[in-house]
Amino acid sequence: MADPVPGPGEELNEGPTTVPRQAATVIVLRAGDDALEVLLVKRTPQARFMGGAWVFPGGAVKDAEGDDDAAHRAAALRELAEEAGIALSGAQALVPFSRWITPVEVKIRFDTRFYLAAMPSGQEPVVDGEEIVDHAWLEPQAALRAHEAGELLLVFPTIKHLEQLAAFASVTELLAYARGREVEPVLPRVVIMDGASAGGEVARIVLPGEPGYE
Repeated sequence: MADPVPGPGEELNEGPTTVPRQAATVIVLRAGDDALEVLLVKRTPQARFMGGAWVFPGGAVKDAEGDDDAAHRAAALRELAEEAGIALSGAQALVPFSRWITPVEVKIRFDTRFYLAAMPSGQEPVVDGEEIVDHAWLEPQAALRAHEAGELLLVFPTIKHLEQLAAFASVTELLAYARGREVEPVLPRVVIMDGASAGGEVARIVLPGEPGYE
């Protein structure tokens, strides 16, 4: 089902199309062969972009880093260390999982590579208390239930990734699936649909293949 918009950072654009910034995100995993938990961090409610939302650690690629795979991996490692205090052994610890491009109808846009990474042994997440104010390890389905109950604020890409991750029983199974597969970019769209029950038209995000996507 398509989710309503806008959420924080998903406001619609009334001007010229925004060129997306290159970005990288890390989905940190733990529980190994037995289960699957992911790390979510909470952005400060004072943030202009996605304030108060629970997200995977990540951020924009710096201009000096370039725009190739190495640049995205460098940004992923940097942002993970800055936002969650986690140091991976190197770029090879990142397993490509997906690439999402913010809809052209949205004001703030990113072209984001999502990577998987197993949590290094002997480390624990540490947030800075300013940009990131909290963290939690959650099974994907538990995070989705918390969102539905109004306990966690999640945005569309996080929700859709959690739905994908919920299909895997363990970290081992997920990493085996992800390694070696070709990642294709996903470009959602914002469409205006009839929302009679909501008192008029509503904007919704739809994915390729869903009704309303053209």
